[in-house]
Amino acid sequence: MLKNIKIVLIETTHPGNIGAAARAMKNMALENLCLVSPKCYPSAEATARAAGADSILERCQVYDTLDEAIQGCRLVVGASARLRTVDWPQVQPRECADKVWEEATQGEVAILFGRESSGLRNSELDRCQYLVHIPANPEYSSLNIAQALQVIAYEVHLQSLAIDPPNVAPAENVAPAEAMEGFFRHLQQTMEDTGFSHPQQSEKLQRRLRRLFFRARPDQEELNILRGILSAAQGRKSMRRD
Repeated sequence: MLKNIKIVLIETTHPGNIGAAARAMKNMALENLCLVSPKCYPSAEATARAAGADSILERCQVYDTLDEAIQGCRLVVGASARLRTVDWPQVQPRECADKVWEEATQGEVAILFGRESSGLRNSELDRCQYLVHIPANPEYSSLNIAQALQVIAYEVHLQSLAIDPPNVAPAENVAPAEAMEGFFRHLQQTMEDTGFSHPQQSEKLQRRLRRLFFRARPDQEELNILRGILSAAQGRKSMRRD
């Protein structure tokens, strides 16, 4: 199942951090590294900092957008050094590892790490079902990307070594990330078309609806039903499927 766990680094500025992340992954038997628009990669500095984890870098996939990187993922978790004012469901590393391991038995999952200076943007956290936060010294709580990754990867690795299977079975056949995003775009358009919400006033409402449907974990057939209802509410049979 470890091969089903994607580590996604978004717009990494320093190539050395990519290499250090690869080393942290190899320490804990993770191998699926994805980069979204890195500033400098490939890089000799990344290879040097990988310190023997070259195989991770050789298999690394580079994407232009986050949506491309998480395509097909049934669960997406975002790592954040700070607690957000926006109310995302939050877990600590051990609970995150439990959820990631359970879902990885059924398909691909992703753990997102943001920019060194500013972390993940709200638009990126909108792709996540959970936000994982590492409790640290409140007077100095910012961790380097590789350090944060090491903490979370260690907890996932412990799950892989456990004799007993997870107590809670994951949902089966949940809709992947790209299908959920298509549904959310359709939902927002329908709300605007029917006059239920205004584009400039609906951001908070849209985020609450995301949390609702992420909790529900609909499968593709259920999404198709919901989108059919939305199309009917719009007064037409269908809408472009994206």
